[in-house]
Amino acid sequence: MHLEIVTAEKVVLSEEVDQINAPTRDGRIGVLPRHEPLMTILKPGEMTIIKNGERIPFAVSGGFMEILSNRVVILADTVERADEIDEARAERARALAEERLKNAQTDRDIAMAEVKLRKEVVRLQVAQMKNIRRQ
Repeated sequence: MHLEIVTAEKVVLSEEVDQINAPTRDGRIGVLPRHEPLMTILKPGEMTIIKNGERIPFAVSGGFMEILSNRVVILADTVERADEIDEARAERARALAEERLKNAQTDRDIAMAEVKLRKEVVRLQVAQMKNIRRQ
């Protein structure tokens, strides 16, 4: 099936894949060719693509996924392949988000810090999967 992953800045991926596993608001979803049409909200988490038996991990920070039989379009806030994530930078960002959460005073500040912390934890988890290339 054809997969397109798009962010506000660029087309991240546009190619044929065998399977997509993505974190949605209602739980993880696996998408195979000829999947039932669906529009869903993505939540921050690990998204994997399987192509020719190779498992390719991505960190997604949220967005939308539209499934139309043999075509999937993902409109994401941000998407990073595991091999694009700088672990040291992500660790610093995680520590900063934890500090902001600890010092947050308003509900809005707490919510923003929690979202940022979740994004950085996901980035670190996905970055640690760089060498895992199996189904």
